[in-house]
Parts: sequence; structure tokens; C-alpha cells
Amino acid sequence: MTRPATRDDLSALPVEVAPRLLGGMLETVVAGERVVARLTEVEAYHGRGTGDRPDPGSHARMGPTARNATMWGEPGHLYVYLSHGIHSCVNVVCGPDGVAGGVLLRAGEIVEGADVAERRRLERRGAVRAPRDLARGPGRLGDAVGLRHPVHDGIDAVTGAERAGAVARLCLPTEPPGRIATGPRVGVAGVAGTDAFPWRFWIEGDATVSAFRWGRGAAEAAGR
Repeated sequence: MTRPATRDDLSALPVEVAPRLLGGMLETVVAGERVVARLTEVEAYHGRGTGDRPDPGSHARMGPTARNATMWGEPGHLYVYLSHGIHSCVNVVCGPDGVAGGVLLRAGEIVEGADVAERRRLERRGAVRAPRDLARGPGRLGDAVGLRHPVHDGIDAVTGAERAGAVARLCLPTEPPGRIATGPRVGVAGVAGTDAFPWRFWIEGDATVSAFRWGRGAAEAAGR
């Protein structure tokens, strides 16, 4: 069971909010097509001045910019950014208005609209090997739910207000989704991708969770 997310639900630090999103649902309606993803893997990111220590892996580590402006706004909006010039990745903005933070939606299970999600994935990147791969990884999840940078950056997932032909709504679980695991963030460079920042959270044993890989210099920073 889930319930609609509120601003208060998302007003704490991202590292505190992130595990609470697991088992929740992100529903989108884009160009009249509905997809619902059950969230199975997330990562927390803090901006400059957020929390008790700097986060060198965050887009907002140096302060406000045109790219990360949504991260500094009120909680519940979605920060949609472009990764490697190709992938639109979706984050839930967390923390009080004016304090930067977000939770990257790394993976999910498509529970409604799988045919739509698969078509979008095929249009973007070719064959989908298995249903578990529809939203396994942040770029795939962004494709599957149909949110694109820059037109959908800042869409409000609390009120469900329309933006550029899309509506997004976030719901949170009313019960824990199972055992939650935590560890280093995936593919993040340097110390930010090590056990010093165990800010990746996932539902243990869920098939849709993405594989871990070290970021540039992270294994060396971790002494691995």
C-alpha cells in the first residue's frame, strides 16, 4: 500500500529521505500515456551547506548553478538532468526550500504501463533483454517513465501539476518494503564513491536493482 507524498515527508536531509522512498511509486502520464514504477534503488546527494559534511559527488557541491537550480527549490519537485549528453535521470528534491539536495532514482520495477515503457526504451536504445531491465539503472528509468531533460526538469510530483505535457506523482509506502541494504554510490568518482558515503539504498534481493561499479578513482580511494 502507498499514500501520496507530502512536502513534509521530503523536507528532511536526502540521506534520511532516500530509504523511505523504497517501495514507493512514481506515476507519470506523458502525452496521455501512463507508467508506474515501484522504486527499488535510490541514492542520496547533498548540496553545498547541506548536512554535516560536504558531498563531493553532488551536482550542487559548489553552490547554485543554472543546471542544478531545481535542487535548491522546495521538496517534491523532480530534478531531471542530462547525463553524458544522452540519459535523462530523475531525482526527488529533498530538504527545506533553499537547501540543496536530491535523491536519484536509480532503479525500479514497472508495475503498470510496461508496454509503453518498453516502446520508449526501444525508441531510445534498442532491445530490452528482460522485463527486469525496463527501469534498471537511472537512464533506463528516465526513459521508461518518459521524463526528459530539460522540458520536465522541476515538475511537481506532490501536486501533480502539468508541465510540458506531463504529470508526475510520487507515493510513499505505508509499510517497509523488505530488508534495505546500503553501500557506496554507483559510478561516483573518488572518495564520494566509497564507503565514506554509503548513500545508496536498495531493496535487498530485488531483481531490478542495478549492478555496482566503481567510479573513476573510487576503488583506489577506498583502498580496494
